[in-house]
Amino acid sequence: MPKLPKVPNVPFVRDALETVNATVWRQVNKAVDWHSLPRPLAALNLIGFREDLRKSNLHDTREDAAPTAAPATDLPPFRTYDGSRQDPYDLDMGKAGSRFGRNMPLGATVGETGSLLMTPSPREVSRHLLWRDEFQPAASLNVLAACWIQFMNHGWFGHGQNSTDTFDIPLDADDDWTEQPMQVRRTHPDRTRIESDGSAATYINTVTHWWDGSQIYGSSEERNRELRTGELGKMIVEDDRLPLEKDKKLTGIDATGFNDNYWVGLALLHTLFVKEHNAICDQLHKAYPSWGDEKLFLTARLVNSALMAKIHTIEWTPGILANPVLATGMYANWYGALPQWMRMSRAVGRALDLEGLAGIIGGEQKHHAAPFSITEEFISVYRLHPLIPDDYAFRDHRTGALIADVEFNALQGNDTRAAIDAYGWSDLLYHFGTEHPGAITLHNHPRALMNHTRVTGEHVDLGTIDVLRDRERGVRRYNDFRQLLRKAPIRKFEDLTPNKVWNEEIRDVYAGDIDAVDLQVGLLGEKPPPGFGFSDTAFRIFILMASRRLKSDRFFTNDYSPEIYSPVGLEWVEKHTMADVLVRHHPELAVALEGSKNAFAPWRKAG
Repeated sequence: MPKLPKVPNVPFVRDALETVNATVWRQVNKAVDWHSLPRPLAALNLIGFREDLRKSNLHDTREDAAPTAAPATDLPPFRTYDGSRQDPYDLDMGKAGSRFGRNMPLGATVGETGSLLMTPSPREVSRHLLWRDEFQPAASLNVLAACWIQFMNHGWFGHGQNSTDTFDIPLDADDDWTEQPMQVRRTHPDRTRIESDGSAATYINTVTHWWDGSQIYGSSEERNRELRTGELGKMIVEDDRLPLEKDKKLTGIDATGFNDNYWVGLALLHTLFVKEHNAICDQLHKAYPSWGDEKLFLTARLVNSALMAKIHTIEWTPGILANPVLATGMYANWYGALPQWMRMSRAVGRALDLEGLAGIIGGEQKHHAAPFSITEEFISVYRLHPLIPDDYAFRDHRTGALIADVEFNALQGNDTRAAIDAYGWSDLLYHFGTEHPGAITLHNHPRALMNHTRVTGEHVDLGTIDVLRDRERGVRRYNDFRQLLRKAPIRKFEDLTPNKVWNEEIRDVYAGDIDAVDLQVGLLGEKPPPGFGFSDTAFRIFILMASRRLKSDRFFTNDYSPEIYSPVGLEWVEKHTMADVLVRHHPELAVALEGSKNAFAPWRKAG
């Protein structure tokens, strides 16, 4: 990207415009949904609404920890291994081992306890409202889109090993769960919190909070070194695969930055973007032959991480939220609404920090109302497990001939490596690119994950865990959650979902108490805006945090420059798409991807 000319920064103009826009649209949103407005007004509404959320829905959980500052000149020109030293005034912001933040006031984030925690039983919510009765497909997406969000989540958050303490989950008399009672391990408590007045439930993120590719690079220097060759900046790839994890209990799982809940879908993307890292290293070494291993690695990481962020912003997101207003908005998040040739106008837009005009990328870093962190509410709205199918019909990518019908359990955990060996990268990627994931709705949680045995031997129902974790971690139930985002509460069960049968089922499970309905049930039942793959309530956290992960990160703002990325590295980010990455490493898939406008939409089928 060419360096833009400097113009004076006039923050009071920007702030005044933001305040007026946010105030106007807060009033409008009380009367009409943003997606019901004409397209230009809907776009302005979203900008104003985002500013409103930035002022009211960012809360710091580190009130008992004073930040450590450093001279601005002391920041390294690369991403650190643990995510520290991103911000000159808060060196620990976003690093691995720091707390998750909140999108709700801290007084509203107290974890539930006692009888409230188990009312109604999370298992009964799962059995009666989440269980997949019949596979409901998301017709506009492919299964690669389902894998992608899990791949991204592995780079955004992890609560670490759960506590040895457990919850006993009440089971009804007709429940066929094999263990009595069902036990779920508690989230590990926050050991950094010396004293607590009970005003907030806080937990630690074991990975870095930044959009830095930590799912393949790790969140510590020790882990990172284990994954590298030590030559020319490259990472280890052996026989076209990642190395095996050294833990003898993980006999079929790749060694990578974060490999919890590993399966073939993750292996495809973890391996693909390690190969992409190595391809970037080759290009950088060719352009800058004097660079050593460390500089090649650190620069390639910057480039690869930015490419992933760009793919997520302008490809995956418009794929799952297929609304023209949103597609325009996500493109503007990255590039801005002004054409690239309007350099001076874009420079003015950046100086005023008008993201809609100039885009976030290459602009000014800003954290708004709280230091940057991934939030617990963000994690809750990304519980998108219905995307995962139970059944996989693998076909030859050249002919379309059926190779095998396989269930999910044969593709996960210690069976991951064997499945890749059996079916091969080309046919696996072809299946994931041509078939549909599940729709994000009630009665569509994958059956395999609701009766699942992890590699640790732990037997779990993921639907039960999804419900329990929100209650345990102080994430509000559905109506409270809506109101804290300035959405009107649902007052009648008849209005919860468009499905009358489901509404009666929800009434029965919650014994007629509409305010007790769990967040996950409301999010999955709510009718989404036109083209959306998930609810408007979830989208409100998304529109806040999607921009924040870019705007708070100096490597997407102040330091998104040729001086930091190198001219070759910056060109790589700007030039390439997800389809380019796929075809670069798997040219045999070019025919299936030919004519595809979005690699997360169904590809062309053979035969």
